[in-house]
Amino acid sequence: MSKKSLRLLAIYVVSIVIAIATLFPIYWMFVVSARTKLEVFSGPRLIQTSFYAMNYYRPFFKDIYGRYLLNSLIIASGNTALVVALAVLATYSFSRFRISGSNNIFFWTITNRMAPPAVFIVPFFLIFTRVGLRDTKLGMILLYCIFNLPFAIWLLKGMMDAIPKELDEAALIDGCSLWGVLTHVILPLAKPGIMVTAILTWIFAWNEYLFASILTSVNARTITTGLAEFVTVIGTNWGEMAAVSMVCLIPAVIFIGIAQKHIIAGLTFGAVKD
Repeated sequence: MSKKSLRLLAIYVVSIVIAIATLFPIYWMFVVSARTKLEVFSGPRLIQTSFYAMNYYRPFFKDIYGRYLLNSLIIASGNTALVVALAVLATYSFSRFRISGSNNIFFWTITNRMAPPAVFIVPFFLIFTRVGLRDTKLGMILLYCIFNLPFAIWLLKGMMDAIPKELDEAALIDGCSLWGVLTHVILPLAKPGIMVTAILTWIFAWNEYLFASILTSVNARTITTGLAEFVTVIGTNWGEMAAVSMVCLIPAVIFIGIAQKHIIAGLTFGAVKD
């Protein structure tokens, strides 16, 4: 066997091992979600031959987890739309206009991501309680903007810089307005980068736990924080917890699946400049 074949075989073996290590926890979560309480504690079995549908039915149709799921979808999608819109406007301004102290402002935006989120809990709890935003979906959308917007600006800045300014100038000479340049020239070219930013922002908002567990109770409770409610003083309902966790994966998989064709293009966008 040639060295090239050996190297290819090694790559396949490593890839298979990584795939198994990545997918096995998801498979095991599905197995637990398909078992009754008695089967969960009856001993480890890799193969599940039956399916206990009540683990999926009761949390979403008898309990409140359907509402939690809807809250998560609204908060994550609303936050993503707001963050992407603001980040596009901000990065276009940073990239095309000379703003006094823009480098300092640009660096300052990312400092919000450097501090541990836990240090903001008490101030946000007091502020949100005072202004009536605690346990509201609008409050969570605005709160996540504080942490996701700086990341989105930093991610989009390099991609926006990679678009030649000559395209803006040519469009302006042809009579296009500044807003027209942004919507008809910049946005189509930056679409891969915007999609990557949207995906990452949505995932961050969807998976966020700390602030949602402190600042929400029922009205804006997200499904990730709702998982903790399966742990009670009389025990943990592992089957229903695993079932809700499986459902948590579905929107993220669908969202990433729709936008995956833009991911590679977005990650490499602007990597090569003339």
